[in-house]
Amino acid sequence: MVWFYEKQGAFIRCEARDSASGLGFDLIVIDADGAERIEHFDDSRNLTRRQQELESTLAHDGWHGPFARDL
Repeated sequence: MVWFYEKQGAFIRCEARDSASGLGFDLIVIDADGAERIEHFDDSRNLTRRQQELESTLAHDGWHGPFARDL
């Protein structure tokens, strides 16, 4: 699942997917400046918690979204 946040014409892209290793899940966040970070989670519960935390932080910082796009 890919989703975006927008603020003043800038976008943050987030993606949750199965880990490339086949073990667990990755949360990829690409900031508006192009910087990318990957967080790894062993289970979907922790991934979901982190997604909710990230969404709350972005909303607090004035970002609008999430706007989702399925791949």
